[in-house]
Amino acid sequence: MPGSLYPLATVLDARRRGQTPDCIGVNHRALRNARVQMQMHHRARKRLVVLGMLFFAAFATVGFRMGVLASAAVSEPESTGNIPRIANQRADIVDRNGEVLATNLATTALYARPPLMVDRAAVAKGLAGIFPDLDEKALLADFTGKRKFLWIKKKLSPEQQQLVHDLGQPGLQFGPREMRLYPNGSLAAHILGGASFGKEGVNAAEVIGVAGIERFLDKTLRDPAREGVPVRLSIDLSAQAAMRDVLAGGMVVMNAKGAAAVLMDAHTGEILAMESLPDFDPNNRPRVLPGMKQADSPLFNRASQGVYELGSTFKIFTAALSLEQGGMTPATMIDTGGPLKWGKFEIRDSRSYGAQMSLTDVIVHSSNIGSARLALAAGVPAQQRFLKSLGFFDAVPVELGAARTTKPLLPKHWSELSGMTISYGHGIAATPLHLAAGYASVLNGGHRVVPTLIAQDTLPARRPRIVTEKTSIRLRKMLRAVVTRGTARLGDVRGYEVGGKTGSADKPKPGGGYYEDRVIATFASVFPSDDPKYVMVVTLDEPWLIAQGKIRRTAGWTAVPVSAELVTRLMPILGLQPGIASDSPVHYTGGQN
Repeated sequence: MPGSLYPLATVLDARRRGQTPDCIGVNHRALRNARVQMQMHHRARKRLVVLGMLFFAAFATVGFRMGVLASAAVSEPESTGNIPRIANQRADIVDRNGEVLATNLATTALYARPPLMVDRAAVAKGLAGIFPDLDEKALLADFTGKRKFLWIKKKLSPEQQQLVHDLGQPGLQFGPREMRLYPNGSLAAHILGGASFGKEGVNAAEVIGVAGIERFLDKTLRDPAREGVPVRLSIDLSAQAAMRDVLAGGMVVMNAKGAAAVLMDAHTGEILAMESLPDFDPNNRPRVLPGMKQADSPLFNRASQGVYELGSTFKIFTAALSLEQGGMTPATMIDTGGPLKWGKFEIRDSRSYGAQMSLTDVIVHSSNIGSARLALAAGVPAQQRFLKSLGFFDAVPVELGAARTTKPLLPKHWSELSGMTISYGHGIAATPLHLAAGYASVLNGGHRVVPTLIAQDTLPARRPRIVTEKTSIRLRKMLRAVVTRGTARLGDVRGYEVGGKTGSADKPKPGGGYYEDRVIATFASVFPSDDPKYVMVVTLDEPWLIAQGKIRRTAGWTAVPVSAELVTRLMPILGLQPGIASDSPVHYTGGQN
């Protein structure tokens, strides 16, 4: 029977060879088993080859990594958990000549881990002895409470670090820090602003700007792509130092409660020096005390935040508008008879100047009546357009955050009476920085100037024209006449052809009205007046002195002498050599010019 299960040809072939049909199945099974064993053998060899290759690659990787580690510099292991990386790099800030104004300094922070302390009372007593501003009882309360970690000091000097180390107390540990250092102390404090710590960890802390240039350019200063390239400002460190010294001395002599000054390149708008007093040390930036008025704080920048009525310094803008409208020249006679009555209001001059005087003499002798009549002739819309073109409707776009939010105070209803008072600087309030930019714009040949604290290598590509070159020249001659024979004769500095305009504005009372014995005294100047390179504004808050037996508060007695001393000190520093002065007075009695 089994034989019948196979094909007939197979059975016949087996019989021909002398085999029984039953042997056929045995042979088939043997052949099949042999094939299966051969397949299993090949599969096993392939697996061994693959496994060997994997072991080789793994050992080669381990060996390579061990070689890299053996040749690398030794470093402490760091935790790479969920702690975000803290970037503490910050570029330097330098002046226009490369002198360092702000930089980073490696220092040490001190923190405490109370669970590791052996004698907590001794630790509290020792720290209070090293740091007088720390309270021993408060420290002990922190150490004996539930806190497992607390900061003691964010910045330590090497001497303080050594004293803490000498305590020999476990639980007091140090962490590396980068702190912001201002090597010149309070110099340029309001420009630089200051910096503080942001995100903090045991081994690093961010340094972030909190005010001034440090805050405005914070992203730029922290940008790793800059590779530490310093930010170069427009200010000159030596000029800044001289300005601070002179201004501080002027405050003392003139009994002023505050002072501000701005020195600006008349063409580029670069601020070469800007000072506000009182000031502060950005290395130890003070806090504003509760109840303190912003204007009384040393953090307040009077040059770029202080909004004041700047008085008769505005008369040059009125003259510029009158000359630009045509039909007037510096010799045009203006009606100065007074008082000028407008409704129930009267506009007066400090003394009678007669029935008429030339437009130039309106500026030289600072006639409010003459300026008001010029404003009436020009019209309110023209006055508004002109002042807006000079930037008196907007905040100054300088690189200081607080300045960019400080807008001039304008009348809610700009009537003809408003136009008259604004013509001589009352009824409008602006910062000294606004005034400096306005003077530069009308005196540099007539091109709009935008103040900047960043060093400029070239003139701006586009400079809108404010007045014509002819008008600009005429205005400079008027201002020169103010110094040679007008209200600013104490401001003449031989060899520098100083021109300028005084302004003395009564200070407003908080509840309305004006003080009779408090003024803001301002002198805005340009030099050399025949070829302007710089404009400068000096403002004193509530100055007074006794001269010729009387109490003097006006700018001609207070701000002008301080400005003259500044010119004397600053110009040699900036490389402007005195020329041959042409001190002949400028008079206009008639005719054309």
